[in-house]
Amino acid sequence: MIRGKFIAIIAVTCACSAVSSLNAATIPAGTTLAVQTVGSITSSDPVGRTFEAKLDQDVAVKGNVLLKAGTKALGRIKSSSRAGTGGRPEPFSLELTSISVNGSNVAVKTNSAEPGSRPGTARQARHGVTAGKLQITPGTKMQFQLTQAVSF
Repeated sequence: MIRGKFIAIIAVTCACSAVSSLNAATIPAGTTLAVQTVGSITSSDPVGRTFEAKLDQDVAVKGNVLLKAGTKALGRIKSSSRAGTGGRPEPFSLELTSISVNGSNVAVKTNSAEPGSRPGTARQARHGVTAGKLQITPGTKMQFQLTQAVSF
């Protein structure tokens, strides 16, 4: 009797483990994440300020959709006009930091996106800045590439 219950418990545990491993997914490094911003972001915002975005397109691997368009993503300002050292502003850049998967935030590492127009002067081009304050409005589309694979 006890032996039968023990075998049943082991069988259930193995089945649960097999199901959870089937649900595990990995998005490889180099995958492009196309997003739309949810709120406004400006080049004068401080470094580290977070922003919300949502996936603009499904993310599929080998024909399987792993993340649906509309999935919540979070990012941060990596550098801004307030971040310069020695009086020189740095290029305005953003990166994604996490994606919501089944109600949990999963950390991601992406390249930096540098939204905005071309620099207005040769001096600005040398220092990698845009003229004036750059405003990113809600709904602005951007693309980021994963620099590391993401498993969830």
